[in-house]
Amino acid sequence: MRQDWFDHARFGMFVHFGLYSAAARHEWVQNRERLTDAEYRTYFDHFDPDLFDARAIARRAKETGMGYVVLTTKHHDGFCLWDSALTDFTSATAVSRDLVREFVDAMRGEGLKVGLYHSLIDWHHPDFTIDWNHPRRDDPDAAALNAGRDMSRYRDHLHGQIRELLTGYGDIDYLFFDFTYPEEKQGGLGKGPQDWDAEALLAMCRELQPGMLVNDRLGIPADFVTPEQYQPTSPLMRDGRPVVWEACQTLNGSWGYDRDNTDQKSAQLLVQMLVDSVSMDGNMLLNIGPDGRGAVVPRDAATLSEIGEWMRLHRGSVVGAGHAPFTPPREGVYTQRGDRLYLHLLAWPLGFVHLPGLAGKVSYARLLSDGSWLRTSVSDPDQRASHMTPAGEAEGTLTVHLPVRRPDVVLPVIELVLTGE
Repeated sequence: MRQDWFDHARFGMFVHFGLYSAAARHEWVQNRERLTDAEYRTYFDHFDPDLFDARAIARRAKETGMGYVVLTTKHHDGFCLWDSALTDFTSATAVSRDLVREFVDAMRGEGLKVGLYHSLIDWHHPDFTIDWNHPRRDDPDAAALNAGRDMSRYRDHLHGQIRELLTGYGDIDYLFFDFTYPEEKQGGLGKGPQDWDAEALLAMCRELQPGMLVNDRLGIPADFVTPEQYQPTSPLMRDGRPVVWEACQTLNGSWGYDRDNTDQKSAQLLVQMLVDSVSMDGNMLLNIGPDGRGAVVPRDAATLSEIGEWMRLHRGSVVGAGHAPFTPPREGVYTQRGDRLYLHLLAWPLGFVHLPGLAGKVSYARLLSDGSWLRTSVSDPDQRASHMTPAGEAEGTLTVHLPVRRPDVVLPVIELVLTGE
């Protein structure tokens, strides 16, 4: 049951940090701008994460209500945040710091689960073949550059680096591989499971870290699936069985620091996305992209603070909660934790909210934000309603009476104690 902690936590933080953070133009800047290794080298030569504080990130994650944090050990550009013996393209070479070590120690210090991200792609490695996803794909001499490249040597490198990460830092709780793209574009194939020797790579993960969760992006089934930048509309199922899943979301559409991207999601929208995920038995992994010096960007910090204040009051509706077997009203979504049913009101109704099928099943109702009691009633559909009495509700409907003024929180939540009948 390696995913028990994962199902309980429900909310995690993604941290994308690397050379692209100083470029400040999206983590795919090398790909988008077709930069050569020499052109990209300037970010390595000037890498200066003097404000990267793993302990501060851990505290912020915990204050935001998150139970785990995932760090990019290496993104597609091949730059490693640990002291790898297999390359000198690392933070240890650039600034004499093993940022993975700092991260792992900080997360454990705050009691958070430790997650590592590792790209299967490596545009820096001399044996990683140029394909339609590579920054050099449009070079006139791309074919000639590929002539001496050998993916078997790259596979050895990839497996060797994963072995370093899974043997050098104690217990790792979560590993996020990224990503497999076997489809054909621009007259050539991408890379599939065979390019990574995915079966052997997953087997090594199981051998070295048997309690670790592994995502699905090796291109073969693993422990959980990772919808990215969209929200599912129902619990995920495969062959009639529920699938463990996690929605990966950004604050502004970019994973790495993108200085001029101000398309920031509001705290309210992000909380709605979080509870929407939990209502379908899913998790949400929310990303931050520290700036070129490693600091959490002020606009991101402000949003996380808002979410953290909401989580302080409403944590029980998310952590340890999941899908509820009741049809929610049109105004919101349900989550459930034991005998507590939580109604997250995406829209604030006038005076009443009507809950189908819950008459006789609720012993107490309150606003979770301040613990204030809410009156409930059950209307009799056989009696003619007066012009001031709720009417038109199906038999078995429970009506919760609400104040006219919406609570001053990011998202109001009603906690209902179920009778068990």
